[in-house]
Amino acid sequence: MELRHLRYFVTVVEEQSITKAAEKLCIAQPPLSRQIQKLEEELGILLFERGSRPVRTTDAGQFFYQHAVQILTHTAQATSMAKRISSINMIIRIGYVSSLLYALLPQIIYLFRQNNPDIQVELLEYGTKDQIEALKLGKIDLGFGRLRISDPAIKRILLRKEKLKLAIHKNHYLTEYVHKGIYLSQIIDESIFSYPATQKPNFSTLIQSIFTELGLVPKNMIEVREIHMALGLVSSGEGVCIIPEREVDQEI
Repeated sequence: MELRHLRYFVTVVEEQSITKAAEKLCIAQPPLSRQIQKLEEELGILLFERGSRPVRTTDAGQFFYQHAVQILTHTAQATSMAKRISSINMIIRIGYVSSLLYALLPQIIYLFRQNNPDIQVELLEYGTKDQIEALKLGKIDLGFGRLRISDPAIKRILLRKEKLKLAIHKNHYLTEYVHKGIYLSQIIDESIFSYPATQKPNFSTLIQSIFTELGLVPKNMIEVREIHMALGLVSSGEGVCIIPEREVDQEI
């Protein structure tokens, strides 16, 4: 027995006519009659009263009809749900910290799309800590951050280690120390721009912890929204900022 046999039977019952059912199913009447007969033979029961006009079911046929409708309904629902799940699985939601848009992430996304053209990529900006919660809530499927935040519910993979660099204006007095090396103790009196202005811990927290570990207390740490705002302020001669090495792509 196949699902099409159930559809044929249900249509005949509802149309109360082999002829009308055949028209609705877009098949010829003789093949439909043969399929109904074949179904009766397989079940070993009569589904329709012989010679009745309009077509009427037997008691067994009425019982079978009720269950056939349920089977077809459940099948349609299961098919619809499977298609929805398939559609959902074709979308991957990726969390990221804003500074990674100017670093490694675009290359990763590009290569992924080249190898998986049928999968839609949705990028959602979250701080590293917020990504942990978003992963737990199912808002994103994976995330890219800069901080090593551990959580037993989340699997973390280190993709790369990155050095930090000091960004200063090209006319800043500290440029004369560049080749010798600049110590953090030399910048604690400067205006130090940190980022991002998101829920802590974040990259700003990391920078602060570096000073703390060395027993240093910066006098003027200024938190800005994102890395390029910090670099813009440095370019205007307002202060300095510490950034990942990969972000150093031009003279400031």
